[in-house]
Amino acid sequence: MRVLGIETSCDETGIAIYDGERGLLADAVYSQTAIHAQYGGVVPELASRDHIRKTLPLIRQVLDHAELTATQIDGVAFTAGPGLIGALLVGAALGRSLAWSWNVPAIGVHHMEGHLLAPLLETPAPNFPFVALLVSGGHTQLIDVQAIGRYRLLGESVDDAAGEAFDKTAKILGLPYPGGPELAKLAERGDATRFRFPRPMTDRPGLNFSFSGLKTFALNTLQQELPSAIDAEQTRADIARAFEDAVVDTLVIKCRRALRETGHRRLILAGGVSANQRLRERMNAAISAERGEVFYPRPLFCTDNGAMIAFAGWHRLTAGQYESLQFTPRARWQLMDLPPV
Repeated sequence: MRVLGIETSCDETGIAIYDGERGLLADAVYSQTAIHAQYGGVVPELASRDHIRKTLPLIRQVLDHAELTATQIDGVAFTAGPGLIGALLVGAALGRSLAWSWNVPAIGVHHMEGHLLAPLLETPAPNFPFVALLVSGGHTQLIDVQAIGRYRLLGESVDDAAGEAFDKTAKILGLPYPGGPELAKLAERGDATRFRFPRPMTDRPGLNFSFSGLKTFALNTLQQELPSAIDAEQTRADIARAFEDAVVDTLVIKCRRALRETGHRRLILAGGVSANQRLRERMNAAISAERGEVFYPRPLFCTDNGAMIAFAGWHRLTAGQYESLQFTPRARWQLMDLPPV
């Protein structure tokens, strides 16, 4: 079965084709970063309009790259949520319309299930069961994954997601949008010994996270240090390093705790923040010390993309699940509400 995947949940237009026998045949991603950079963040209306302009040309591009015609597509998967409702409507309406016109089934895919399954596109792929850390601009969650659709929430952020905290702290430091990657670059020049930020909620039981306080801690540190700093740019770099170290250490501590509580030996990381190199290095070292294994998607598939949607949709379509003509995009959607495959 060949599935066309359409991702339009936020500010990337992602299109891909996944074949159950041959794997990923083609994928393409268009980023709207340049459009939103002047505003310092995503403008939902502009995101929706740009998806309208880019989705069909990208579908044609991916079909040409895979050397396929529309008649060779057996199903369509589109992101149905969570995300920006206007952006979701573009991909959902187009995806469902194409499926109807091509007389093939369609499935609305949960955006975070796409991220969760992205490491399974790699070789070697993790076997079930495992613990998944979904860490992005909108979500920070630890999930006990028994199989596709069999998810149990272990813990999540009670305020800002890790990626959101990265972006907000980057803005405090005067860095351009998108802030998370820029903060990580600045942190490379930082002195890890100058400042130490707290590791929130690690001194108590449980697997929940809290990152909002780190943003405030960074702001207070900047306001205290900058007026008397001899080298303002180095001070910013040192604060960025302290912030990144605090987030990374917190994620590592909670992941080790989740593996111990579930008894699993495998951990997967997915979502935009999982591309952070310092996080990967420390997580690899920590989980190896626990005699466990860590799996990641390739950096391209950490951020939003069509490949993860095509792959997740393929699993559900081959299991006989499909979307009716009355599709229902959802800005909010709990991962644990999904049916098993």
